[in-house]
Amino acid sequence: MSAINIVWFKRDLRVNDHAALSNALKLGKVLALYCWEPAMWQATDASLSHQAFVGECLRSLRRSLDSLGIPLHISSMGIVETLTIISHQQPIATLHSHLETGNLTSYGIDKEVAIWCKTQHSKWHEYAQNGVVRHLKNRDEWHPMWESHMQTALIALPSRSTQQPMINLPKSPVIRAFGNDKSQRQSGGRENALNMLNSFLEYRVSQYRGGISSPNKAVEASSRLSPYLAWGCLSLREVVQANRNQLIKTHEQGLSAKHPLILGLRSFESRLHWHCHFMQKLECEPTLEIKHMHSAHAGMRDEQLSDIESQRRLNAWCNGQTGWPLVDACLAMLRQQGWINFRMRAMLMSTASYLLWLHWRETGLHLAREFVDYEPGIHWPQVQMQSGSTGINTLRIYNPTKQAQDQDPRGQFVRKWIPALRRVPDAWIFVPHLMPANLQLQYSCVLEKDYPLPIVDIQQAMRFAKAQISIARKSNVDKKETRTILLKHGSRVRARSKQASKKRTVNNRDLPQQQLLFGD
Repeated sequence: MSAINIVWFKRDLRVNDHAALSNALKLGKVLALYCWEPAMWQATDASLSHQAFVGECLRSLRRSLDSLGIPLHISSMGIVETLTIISHQQPIATLHSHLETGNLTSYGIDKEVAIWCKTQHSKWHEYAQNGVVRHLKNRDEWHPMWESHMQTALIALPSRSTQQPMINLPKSPVIRAFGNDKSQRQSGGRENALNMLNSFLEYRVSQYRGGISSPNKAVEASSRLSPYLAWGCLSLREVVQANRNQLIKTHEQGLSAKHPLILGLRSFESRLHWHCHFMQKLECEPTLEIKHMHSAHAGMRDEQLSDIESQRRLNAWCNGQTGWPLVDACLAMLRQQGWINFRMRAMLMSTASYLLWLHWRETGLHLAREFVDYEPGIHWPQVQMQSGSTGINTLRIYNPTKQAQDQDPRGQFVRKWIPALRRVPDAWIFVPHLMPANLQLQYSCVLEKDYPLPIVDIQQAMRFAKAQISIARKSNVDKKETRTILLKHGSRVRARSKQASKKRTVNNRDLPQQQLLFGD
């Protein structure tokens, strides 16, 4: 009996530009496999909306594989158990998959797979699928590696296969993830991803600069590709190359360098680069999911609030009952759509971490479950950055009232997502707690009945947060640790002077605008 070659699909649910599938097919019989890993879907950062999105991606993947003559085998068991069952039916020569920068659960599963393959004498081949580099020795080397990967030609679609190994996998129910699906989320699958990519590059990209900060405009102005990149319906390389090809077309059309299309395309590529920059942080330090990047901030929030008060604040924030209209509207949109634009995501983490003084781990988990585009490698470094736990980034304490005035000046977004505030006039829409009692009755928004009072006073909370962080940094600061973090995780920007042009410099700001994180 001839040995088979298994392609293990994870966060790469496509056949295009797929190194694992292409290389496995060169070796002979190929079995395409996806496992509904129980440990992954029972983890605290997983949700049913993720699972439903992946289910749609798998249906699309099955159609693509069928066109290549390759059946998709889907197992409700973990990968190690599934490989063991398969090996009892046919010997496994090789296992092929893309490198994954996932959470600690997926990291642990990969370790188990490595042990299994070594024990069974099966070779496991892993391939890069984005700009993240495994075993990176020096961060200074990262950008050239990223650029080299993005310039490499896309892997051609494989030819139709006529070799189909016969495997029987036990039928059992798939472990159900936490929560409920979202009624208005994006639909998964390669077809939907390509439609979104094409509509963005052809015309929506002209709104990108200046549009992605507003919760009103960002729904159309943002690329909306983040869930398709997170689950691998598109490869990052094909998006980068499609963006560059579109930029060439605009130049051929003689458009000005300041034309909105060109500015949008250039800005979008910058964020695609930062997308991988943040993923590289978790790749280099997997414990960022649970451990403060800088030890000066460890324990800073642990003893300030009672457990009861902390839980009260957390529940109010998660349920969109903070009394800050823009914050509550964002959380309401997340519950329905599983997406919100990047600036609002940063504001949500900031208000939770500074104004409510909540630990980033619990609020980060809630957002992980809410974001259909949850990408652990981007999410956890950004959560720490927005909560001030890195020790190297500028603190950004958002005032939710000012953000509302800046980003939703007429209150359209707030009124759309918070029914209790729809009749409230502009003068009170962002500060309903200041509205006189007679006006509350007149506009059907009685405080503590129809809409909650603010949990805390914004100005007092901001002063408290700044004072506590200042104390933590002064008493626990370790300059050597800070330098180590900068060298390991800080972004490199090219100095503009000729004298410094040969060097790479460390940028300790890592601007939150420069990423595809949080949903660009």
